[in-house]
Amino acid sequence: MAAGHEPYISANENPKELTLRVILVGIVLGVLMTAANAYLGLYAGMTVSASIPAAVMSMIILRTMFKDVSILENNAVQTMASAGESLAAGVIFTVPALLVMNLWTSIQWMETLIIATLGG
Repeated sequence: MAAGHEPYISANENPKELTLRVILVGIVLGVLMTAANAYLGLYAGMTVSASIPAAVMSMIILRTMFKDVSILENNAVQTMASAGESLAAGVIFTVPALLVMNLWTSIQWMETLIIATLGG
């Protein structure tokens, strides 16, 4: 550790990190960010990194609903939302290509969802 550096969370602290509220908010925010990124990718042909918007939305949502939120909880929600929106790129660029190449004649929605979820 650099001289004079003081960590934001010291080693003797034990703040909350992975709680039920983090999981629920992370899933909801992840679904919203994934849907938005999938729509943008299919409509405009490009995706954007939503890490910063996910971090901001995480702080807004958690801090308005709860007063005792730790920075580690915000970090966990932001990571979940960012991972969800990144997963959309893998699906929106490969599924249309498979359809154009006639490797798929129709989309099997449940199988695609399972592959996308487990593949990420």
